[in-house]
Amino acid sequence: MTDIFDEVGEDLRRDRLTKLWKSYSGVVIGVAVLIVAGTAAWRGWEYYTERQAAAAGDAFRAALASAKDEDHGAVAEALTAFASDAPKDYRALALMRAAAERLAAGETDNALAAFETISKDAAVPQEIRDVAALRAAMVAVDRDDLAAIKARVAPYDNDVSPWRFSARELVALAAVKAEAWDEARAALAKIDNDPQTPQDVSSRAGILSGIVRAAAGEPAKPATPAGS
Repeated sequence: MTDIFDEVGEDLRRDRLTKLWKSYSGVVIGVAVLIVAGTAAWRGWEYYTERQAAAAGDAFRAALASAKDEDHGAVAEALTAFASDAPKDYRALALMRAAAERLAAGETDNALAAFETISKDAAVPQEIRDVAALRAAMVAVDRDDLAAIKARVAPYDNDVSPWRFSARELVALAAVKAEAWDEARAALAKIDNDPQTPQDVSSRAGILSGIVRAAAGEPAKPATPAGS
């Protein structure tokens, strides 16, 4: 990963951006896969879901059992069926996991629709709806334009939301994809200037900042000495 971004930093220029974007978009979009998972709030969500899943009934565990065979589509179907008459909390967990399984199965359209539906479901706890909205934005970043991504994450792009780091990373990524360098800089500056930014988020923002600087023909930012 480091070698790839070193190459981008050396070779990326305005007149070669389109060519290099095609070469490296998979790597950059790969950063997006880590965006939501990388925040402290997401870790709290993972812990919460693991605890809830551990306490779930036999039907929920049975629905998950087929994951051992990596049949993600079958798991999604089983969880969706379970959710149809599951208790409230288990229903939300099942729907979220089903959407994630759709994504793992390569059913991008279905996964996006599922996350969007959960995010608007008044019967789902608000914190889970928020996660679903950000997961939808993460899926959509490779297809929606910058304005659409900004609209998706607008409720979280403020100084008090625990999800602001994810929201701002997604805006920055969408801005890089759109070659909207000023907007990318603005989003990355918010991340850089926030004293509560998690280290992993800061590291990924640094990668995107390097791409923005290289695209503008600016000199690379000096590396921070080890141990400083």
